[in-house]
Amino acid sequence: MSRRIAFVVFPGFQLLDTAGPLSVFEIAGRFAAGAYDLEILAPSGGQIASSAGLPVQTGPLGAGPFDTIIVSGGAGLGDPSTMERLVTWLKVEAPTARRVASVCSGAYVLAETGLMDGRRATTHWETSPQFVARYPQVRLEPDRIFVRDGPVWSSAGITAGIDLALALIEEDLGDGVARRIAQQLVVHQRRPSGQLSLSGLLDAGGATGRFAALLAWARTHLNDELSVEALAFKAAISPRHFARLFREETGMTPAKAIEQLRLRAARQEVETSRKPIEEIARASGFGDDERMRRAFMRAFGEPPQALRLAHRTAL
Repeated sequence: MSRRIAFVVFPGFQLLDTAGPLSVFEIAGRFAAGAYDLEILAPSGGQIASSAGLPVQTGPLGAGPFDTIIVSGGAGLGDPSTMERLVTWLKVEAPTARRVASVCSGAYVLAETGLMDGRRATTHWETSPQFVARYPQVRLEPDRIFVRDGPVWSSAGITAGIDLALALIEEDLGDGVARRIAQQLVVHQRRPSGQLSLSGLLDAGGATGRFAALLAWARTHLNDELSVEALAFKAAISPRHFARLFREETGMTPAKAIEQLRLRAARQEVETSRKPIEEIARASGFGDDERMRRAFMRAFGEPPQALRLAHRTAL
């Protein structure tokens, strides 16, 4: 029996948010005929223009049950009436679906329904501070490619929807089919869900750039004690106030941001130098290679040695 997959769009949706995952499921049908029944739905149905102006033909939001509901993101979610219609529909249909997913800012729709309350989730890095402020009950992880928490899945910006769709299909049809689809799309077989999305927000020093100088300093002092207290002292702000402001600006805690900076620096050295792993761990502030290995496994799904070998093999 085919699984019914609903791709939910709206006027002003981001085209790749839909086209990426849709292509993954379409190609899956070549390797597992009849596995999926794909539908593109919108509040009013008919031709719906994407943010790029290119229209897609849709059906109206209808009754389930659906196996999977995937909500796209896009600037059109800024229209209150659009958001209201999507949320009202999703509140009815989500409880009977096996799983619900969002791509990019589609996470706002899921959060608005309460589906993400108490759950881990992610969204595009650029909107992370606003998301945290608006939905404090959601445990946002802005540095993830995609996150699964029970039946609720979410992915970061745009192309991460492809990673999410590959993971959904791997759950349904197995690793072999997911691998063949990735080969057809000429993308990585799988980027682990915990792989860093290399947050542009962190690179910018926060939504307003308030912490740009502080983070630039931290990048050159990764081997120092970079606790909240130390960072707050450097920023001339009380630790409590600093921790709150930092999370509002970047969408992540100071500790998470420092770990991300250390991971980036360590990975660069692992892949481009011949320095011993132990030396890299000390220089990047992890202290020892075992602590760095655990951080790499959480972030990249592989230990440093495996990433070094893979990089050299690819050269």
